[in-house]
Amino acid sequence: MSTAETPRQEDLRRARTRVAAARLRAAPGGRLARLRLFGLLAGPGILVFLGENDAPSMLSYAATGAGFGIGFFLPFVATTFGLGFIVQEMAARVGAVTSHGHAELIFDRFGPFWGHFATTDLLIGNFLTLVTEFIGVRAGLGFFGVPPAIAVSGAVALVMLSAATARYATWERIALGLALCNVVFVPVALLSRPDWGAVGHAMLTWSPLPGGLRPDTLTLMVANIGATVTPWMLFFHQGATADKGLDSRDIGALRWDTAMGSILAALFAIAAIIATAPLFAHGISAQNWEGAQFAEAIEPYVGHAGAALFALGIFEAGAVAAITISTSSAYAFAEVLRKPHSLNTPLSEGWVFYAVLAGSSVLAGLIVLLPGMPLEQVVIIVNVIAVLAMPPALVFLLLIINDPEVMGVHRNGRGWNIAGVGVTALLVLVGLAYAASVLFPRVLGA
Repeated sequence: MSTAETPRQEDLRRARTRVAAARLRAAPGGRLARLRLFGLLAGPGILVFLGENDAPSMLSYAATGAGFGIGFFLPFVATTFGLGFIVQEMAARVGAVTSHGHAELIFDRFGPFWGHFATTDLLIGNFLTLVTEFIGVRAGLGFFGVPPAIAVSGAVALVMLSAATARYATWERIALGLALCNVVFVPVALLSRPDWGAVGHAMLTWSPLPGGLRPDTLTLMVANIGATVTPWMLFFHQGATADKGLDSRDIGALRWDTAMGSILAALFAIAAIIATAPLFAHGISAQNWEGAQFAEAIEPYVGHAGAALFALGIFEAGAVAAITISTSSAYAFAEVLRKPHSLNTPLSEGWVFYAVLAGSSVLAGLIVLLPGMPLEQVVIIVNVIAVLAMPPALVFLLLIINDPEVMGVHRNGRGWNIAGVGVTALLVLVGLAYAASVLFPRVLGA
């Protein structure tokens, strides 16, 4: 066999997933076989949503609970995850049908200008978000007295070690294991002894927004949307679906995987709001607080164990997101340069991919070690930027997923197009409303 015909390592490793899936489909066993098949195929959807329950997101939810308590924002946050499901289902479907990443398809279908535009937009947003992830790591471990340099360098090392296996399956298991630790916010919420009647009433009736729509409230609303619908999720989910070796036969499983991810992430996000709601009930201002300060403030209401779990949750959220976001940047950058872009690729072949993954993490970590970083202001701003950057990425996604040459019979139907266009229009309107609140604050009663 000639060198040109030799299969690449990444293709061989993806083929193993296909062979294993084919064996499970052919095996008898009914429901048990289907569960084993789902266990093999699931991962990208759960990981993309739990990865987006990152340090900025969880701190936005903590600020929401401390600022507004249990009420309007519980169903609001649940709704944002519904929007996220619509977007991520389409991204996973494109990845399964085309076996290509988002940046690669934009480059192929719309040309180098738009390919570079989309990638540059993503890389800037991803880097800003990476900075906040390491701030979250630093703040979370700060509760336990861990020096910032050790906390941040440890998280950077974790990012590198997770990718060092050069196998997507191993990387996914490591990332998923860490991501599922997001569940720690649930026991913290339980320890806060919430009024479950108030929680149920809020979810079922959608209470009015306390104090009306003010600029600060609108900023928090935009930040919460940016905690569930962001450009990096598109690039990561589509790239991970292709990297895992999934194809059009797996679309049903991918849809369930994405739904499970959105439900779990919504549950953990709502738990974070409930956990800090006692601060609102007792009139404690949490403006511009960092992760360790939230943990210390809720300690009288959830105990030391609850406060420690909250701080660990912020650390975990930042660490997992650092892994997934740096991988999203590496996918996009290497795709556009036509370089190997897979976690199944050996370092000698995919050095550009791994250099972006490692380099972005190291640089973001170094910035975080600079003194005087205003955490809460930065995390809110980053989530707002994510919302403002999302409509262009969604337009590309909608154009691709409706292209019959690309998607064939798996292109969007009317229902998915209505949902996709609706999400895009909503994000545009939210962006315009936020811009108006900044330019004309008196209109919203600032």
